[in-house]
Amino acid sequence: MKILTAEQIRKWDRFTIENEPVSSIQLMERAAQACSNWISENCKNHKKIAVFCGNGNNGGDGLAIARMLYLKGFDVDIFIDSSQKFSEDAAVNFKKLRDFSGIYSKSFKDIDQYHFDSKTIIVDALFGTGLSRKIDGEYKILIDKLNERNNIKISIDVPSGLFTDSLTENNSTIFKADYTLSFQCWKKSFLHSETGKYTGKVIILDIDLSKEYISKTKTSDFVIDDSLVESIFKPRQEFSHKGTYGRAILVAGSYGKMGAAVLSTKSALRTGTGLTFTLAPQCGYEILQTSCPEAMFIEGGTQYIEKFEVEKDSVCGIGPGLGTRPETEKSFLQFLKRYSRPLIIDADALNIISKDDKSLPLIPQNSIITPHPKEFERLFGSTKNSFKRVELARKKAKDLQIYIVLKDHHTQVITPEGNVYYNVTGNSGLAKGGSGDILTGILTSFLAQGYSEKSTAVLGVWFHGKAADYAAEKYSKEAMLPTDVIQEFGNVFEELTRRTAPKL
Repeated sequence: MKILTAEQIRKWDRFTIENEPVSSIQLMERAAQACSNWISENCKNHKKIAVFCGNGNNGGDGLAIARMLYLKGFDVDIFIDSSQKFSEDAAVNFKKLRDFSGIYSKSFKDIDQYHFDSKTIIVDALFGTGLSRKIDGEYKILIDKLNERNNIKISIDVPSGLFTDSLTENNSTIFKADYTLSFQCWKKSFLHSETGKYTGKVIILDIDLSKEYISKTKTSDFVIDDSLVESIFKPRQEFSHKGTYGRAILVAGSYGKMGAAVLSTKSALRTGTGLTFTLAPQCGYEILQTSCPEAMFIEGGTQYIEKFEVEKDSVCGIGPGLGTRPETEKSFLQFLKRYSRPLIIDADALNIISKDDKSLPLIPQNSIITPHPKEFERLFGSTKNSFKRVELARKKAKDLQIYIVLKDHHTQVITPEGNVYYNVTGNSGLAKGGSGDILTGILTSFLAQGYSEKSTAVLGVWFHGKAADYAAEKYSKEAMLPTDVIQEFGNVFEELTRRTAPKL
């Protein structure tokens, strides 16, 4: 799914109006109908709705939603700023409400006397994607008061006060939604930690905007959606053997950190590699052979890895629990100087590279590196915020001709061409030691099985997050463990196989 800017979205609306053709008020009806249908279907236990409407087209959406929810049996009140003129389409919808005596119109100041019971839903339709200034005055006071309430809060298209494409100013007033019902595509601000915290759960509603426009419109930002994943996934063939699915080598572990090697090895095994090897120190031999009997052991040292010997027909993932001992560091850098095939590089392997800027060019082209924000900072320098971090990642991915998997709540895959793919699977249950080791195993396995580097990164982060979502459903985000995530891999494969199977 493409991510468009606010300006591109406005052009998309206009293109649809001019080429379908459809009037702007009819398009507003579509949006309102999609929202009211979602609310009526998902909020059956809440019969009272308070809709806060601005004077622009987002407010027009809110006025239309109020009318439609009233017709569906909800008790609806609207709050407006009667001192300001409505936009043309919003005025049309406000006029329509006069035919409904049961919908009461109130001013923003009436909020202090309004009775919010525990079942009242607050709908934010104050500002849409066109906002480009900090909210102040009466709207600031209103949003601050609404944010203090414990009622369920739903934003229409974009939480009011949130910019679509960029970071808002410090201490800005932003409506904090539990759900955001947005139209047609994700917005970039939904996907960054500083701004995404205001959206709650994002629901993308299809309002049938022009398919011609979106197909022709260029962007370098994408969301990893189901259709993209289904186009990448290759179901396992019946007439195949272990040699069909490649050889993966995990270079991992050191004294006291063998758990990382175990997790990455189990992850590679569970994601389908034909042959899996673990290059680890001798101190981990019994641990690995006992916990991962399907994998073969290669000794790389006594307590720490001191020699990196990787067969040419294998795909290598390096880093989990590796440690940064001088002997490991020296051997690893020597290995990079003579190795030219794409690698998966994570954790301590990245920490070793980050010690000297001269080591960065040693990373083989088309390799996949998987830093979390702190590791990224050590590698490439600090940035003011996550928006700037992505832009720096674009530059570095182009300069080094590598893939950067920038781990975050919505992990980003940055390609050598400068495209960014945001992942929307996964949850905060992954915020635990060992989750990154699992991802390294997944990526190494997929690359070994013949997926391209780009497909490996995109499918890998989606798969990792999807398994974590299954684990969270079963164990909770708090209690789930990385090993629980691995146990859900089979369910993810079953889902992918079912989706991509030929339809009768």
